[in-house]
Amino acid sequence: MTQGAGQGPVVRTATLRDFRVPPYAQVPVQSEASPPEPQAQQEPQQQEPQQQDPQQESPSYGEPQPYAEHPPHASHPGDHPGNALPDDELPEGYTPTERDLPVISRSRPDDLTVQLQPGATAAAAPAAEGPGPLYVVGDVHGYLDELVAALAAQGLIDADGKWAAGNTRLWFLGDFTDRGPDGIGVIDLVMRLSAEAAAAGGYCKALMGNHELLLLGAKRFSDTPVNSGAGTATFQAAWLLNGGQKNDMDRLQDVHLQWMSRLDAVVEEDGHLLLHSDTTAYLEYGETIEDVNDTVHEILTRNDADECWDLFRKMTKRFAFRDEEAGPLAVRELLSAYGGNRIVHGHSPIPYLLGEVGTEDGEDGDRPVVEGPHVYADGLAIAMDGGVTMAGKLLVVQLPLPA
Repeated sequence: MTQGAGQGPVVRTATLRDFRVPPYAQVPVQSEASPPEPQAQQEPQQQEPQQQDPQQESPSYGEPQPYAEHPPHASHPGDHPGNALPDDELPEGYTPTERDLPVISRSRPDDLTVQLQPGATAAAAPAAEGPGPLYVVGDVHGYLDELVAALAAQGLIDADGKWAAGNTRLWFLGDFTDRGPDGIGVIDLVMRLSAEAAAAGGYCKALMGNHELLLLGAKRFSDTPVNSGAGTATFQAAWLLNGGQKNDMDRLQDVHLQWMSRLDAVVEEDGHLLLHSDTTAYLEYGETIEDVNDTVHEILTRNDADECWDLFRKMTKRFAFRDEEAGPLAVRELLSAYGGNRIVHGHSPIPYLLGEVGTEDGEDGDRPVVEGPHVYADGLAIAMDGGVTMAGKLLVVQLPLPA
C-alpha cells in the first residue's frame, strides 16, 4: 500500500515506543508558586475531512494517541528539563539577534545530563574566523533521546549534552513536539544549545514547523471554532488528532510559546533554501524571504484564530516536489523567488515520499529503512524527515551532501 495524491492518511499501529517517557521526563513541571490546575480536556468532536489539493496532503498520519499518565510529583521538580525558567545571565559572548528571545542558560550540572557511549563525540572545536560547517536536523517530534544520540554522533554535543562544535552552524527544520514522549525537553535542549553555540562563535537556530503552529493554536485558541474550509474545526481537536501529548501541554510555559512564535519560516544558507514543508504555499506570504517571515510573525502577533488556522492549514500541505514532472518545476519556482540552488525540507517522512508504508509493530525487516536524506526532484530537493515517529531515523547531516 502506498500513500499518494488523493489517498487518506495511513493508519499507524501504536506501540510502546509511542508512549515511552524517559526517566528525567516523568516529573511534571512546577515552579515555586503552584500553577493553576489545568482545565479538563474536552472530547474533540468528529470533524468533516478537509478538501485537499490533489498533490498535497493533510498532516495527519493516523489516529489520536492516548495520553501517558502522569506520575506523582517528585520532591525536586526544578531538576526537570522542561522547567524552562531562564537564569539571570546569558553565557559570556552571547549577543541576541533581532528575533532571538530569552535563551535558557543553565549552570546546574544536573540539567539535561545525558550519558553517551565513550568516544561518541568529537572534541570541542575552537572558535575560528568565518562561518563554520553547516548542519541540518530533520523532524524530531519529541524523541529527545534519539536527538541527543544523533547530535553526539556528529560531534555537535559532548557526553553531557553541551555544545561541542565551536563555530558550527546548526539549523533545525521544525516540528519539535507531538507524537513523541518529550517535546518540551527537545525545545529546552535547542534553546540551551542556541546560547552555548553563540558563545562558542557558532549558532543553533530553528525554523517554524506546522506542529509549532498547531501547538501554539491549541494553547491560544483551544476549542474555539475556526473556519476550516470544510465546516468548523478547532485547534484542540486537530492537535489531538496529530499526536498532541498532554505531558507537553502541561509543561508548556510562556518562554516556550514566545520562542516558537518568533521562529522564522524560511532561510537561505550556503545556497540551500531551508524550510519545513514541501509546499509552494510559502509563496502566498511574500515575494522575499524577509517578507514571508515578517508576514508569518504578523499573523501570529494579531492572534486571530481563523487567520492562524489558515496559516497552519497551508503549512501542512505536502508532496509538491514529488511528481516527476511538476515537482522540479515547483522547486524552481521557490528557488527563483527566494534564492538558493537546492531546497532542504522536513515535514514529509521519507518512507511516504518513496511510496513506502512501514509498521511499528512488525519485524525489523518490515520497518521503513532510512539510511540518510532523500535527494529527488532532479536533484533539486533534499528531504530530511527520516520518519523517527514510525521507527525510522532522526537525521542530522552536514551540508552540502557528498557528491
